[in-house]
Amino acid sequence: MTDRPPAASTAAVVAPPALEPGTVEPFSLEELARSYRHRGSSAALGSPPVAYAEGCCVGGSTEVNSGLWNRLPTALGERWRAERHLAEFTPAVLDRYADQVEGWLSVGQLPGALPPSSAVLARGAEALGWRHDEFPRAFRYDERGRGVKQTMSRSVLPRAVEAGAEVLAGMRVQRVVIEAGRAVAVEAVHTHPDGSREPVTIAADQVIVCGGAVQTPALLQRSGLRRGIGPGLKVHPTLKVVAKVPEVLDHDDVPMERITEFAPSIAIGGSASRRGHLGLALADAGADPFALLDDWEHRFVYYACIRSDASGRVQALPGLATPLVTYRLTEGDLSRLARGLVHLGEALFAAGATELHASATGAPVARSVADLGAWWQAIDRRRANLMTVHLTSSVRMTERPDEGGVDSFGAVRGITNLRVSDASILPEAPGVNPQAAIMTLAARNADHLLAS
Repeated sequence: MTDRPPAASTAAVVAPPALEPGTVEPFSLEELARSYRHRGSSAALGSPPVAYAEGCCVGGSTEVNSGLWNRLPTALGERWRAERHLAEFTPAVLDRYADQVEGWLSVGQLPGALPPSSAVLARGAEALGWRHDEFPRAFRYDERGRGVKQTMSRSVLPRAVEAGAEVLAGMRVQRVVIEAGRAVAVEAVHTHPDGSREPVTIAADQVIVCGGAVQTPALLQRSGLRRGIGPGLKVHPTLKVVAKVPEVLDHDDVPMERITEFAPSIAIGGSASRRGHLGLALADAGADPFALLDDWEHRFVYYACIRSDASGRVQALPGLATPLVTYRLTEGDLSRLARGLVHLGEALFAAGATELHASATGAPVARSVADLGAWWQAIDRRRANLMTVHLTSSVRMTERPDEGGVDSFGAVRGITNLRVSDASILPEAPGVNPQAAIMTLAARNADHLLAS
C-alpha cells in the first residue's frame, strides 16, 4: 500500500481516468465506452425502471454533456430556503456566485441563427402560442462563431492546477477514513495505464466528496455514515419521441431550444440524435430501427421530462462495487409524463413533423394530432421506457437534521472536516439541467469553507 500525505498547501483532486479534451468524438460510441460509468448503461430499479447515465472521467459529466446552462429558478430557491432553513441562500447570494461561475465558463447564447433541429421546437411553439426560449450554454466562441465547450478539464481544473492543486487520475475511492469525528484520509485503488492496480491511502486535512448523486452516498455509506445518506434521490423522468420532418436536420449537437410553456413541472427539448441514438430510441418505441434509418437525416430525438413526486434510494451493498439504486414513480408522475408526451407530439406536428414514434412499447405510430390520444393509454408501468441524465438529492442540504445528510454548506453532520459538493445536496430535482445550480453552490460552499 502506498501512503501519500499531501503537502500542507496542496489540494489533491482524486478522480476517475483522464481523457484529453477533443480526443473522442462527442456523443459517439467511443465516448460512451471511455467516459461513462458502465458504458452509459445504468438503471434505477422500479416500476417502471429508469435508465440513467453517469460521466466517469476527470471533469465528470461536464465532459460528456451538452453544456446547457439553467440557473436555479428563483421561486424554487426561495422555497428551498424557507422549507430547509438554508443559510446564505438568498437570490442575491446565489446570483453573485452564478455570475462568477458564468464568467469562468463563458456562458452565453449561440451566435447566429438556430440550427434546424432547434428551429423545429421554436416553430412548433410559435404555432401554438407557447412560451419557449434558447438555453444558454457554457461555450467559448471565436470570431467565426465556432464554439468550444467549457468542460471542467478546459476551464476550472486548469485554474486549480495553476493555483497548486494536483489531479490524481485513475483513482477509485473506496472509503473515507474517519477517526474521532474527523476525516483523516481516503483509501483508493489506483489503476495504472498498464491495467495494474495499487491500493493508495491519501492523508487529508479537509475532504470534499463530489461523486454525484449515486456515487457520493455510496462512498459515504461505505465509510460508515448513514444518517440522511442515500434516501431522497430525485430524477427527471424522461420520455422520448423520434420525429420525422421534411427537412434535413443537423445531428452533431443537441438542440439549444426548449419549450417552457409547462415549466417547471414539464420540460420539452431535444436530445443527442446520431444515427445510433435514433436506433436506440426507435427500439424503445418497439419499432424496427433497420427499416426506418434509411432516411435518418430527417429524423431527430426530442424529449419530455417532468419534476417527479416520487423519490428513490441509493444503497451500498456489502461485497458489491455498484450500489443499488431504486426509484418508484407515483401515479401522478405517470400521468404528468403522458401529458408531457402528448404536448411534445402537438408541438412537433405544429412544426411540420409527419411521423412520431414514442418511447413506450406498443405505442402506436402517430401521423397526425388525432393519433396522440392513444399515447395516454401507452404510458403505464409496463410499457413506458424511461431514462434520465439528471440525478440529485440523495444527501440533501437542510438545517433540519432529520430531513437530510448535510447542512446549508454541504458539511456532513458529526464530521468536522467532511463536506459534499455535487448534485446530491440539492433538496429536490430543480426541473432544469442542474449543472448551474451545482456549480453555483460549489463556489459558494468553497468560500464558506475558506472563511471558516
